Amino acid sequence: MDPVRCSVKGVYMATGPLGASPAVVLKLGDDETCLPIYIGLWEAISIRNALKQEVPPRPLTHDLFVEFMKSYDIMLKELVIDSLEDGVYYARLIFEKDRHEMSMDCRPSDGIALSLRCGAEILVEPGVFSGSSVCFSDISGLEDLDTYLTG
Repeated sequence: MDPVRCSVKGVYMATGPLGASPAVVLKLGDDETCLPIYIGLWEAISIRNALKQEVPPRPLTHDLFVEFMKSYDIMLKELVIDSLEDGVYYARLIFEKDRHEMSMDCRPSDGIALSLRCGAEILVEPGVFSGSSVCFSDISGLEDLDTYLTG
């Protein structure tokens, strides 16, 4: 079965009795079926910047990586989130150069930040999505990252 195409619903701060953790939420088709992935704060901010098409005055790590790829005519085709093991998501970046594909292991958060900047597809293997997807309204304690940081 082919991987499922997803998009980023948003970047949130998940708060609860044990504290707060940033999360990127991927959605499939409708706005309710989603895949929350808990990530680091700097990756969350980078994804938020990419969604809002905000470019910092100096390149941050993901921006620098995109400029490197452009310099060497490397295209990011897609990100594939391909497994979940012991609560950790694994992903691969699929690059193309001179009609040759290359694959590189990456954290999903870095892959999402790069994919958004490059306009690359974000894909999730069906087994990962079916085993981990939830209804967005069932996720408690989510607050938009911007609201959380300014509030």
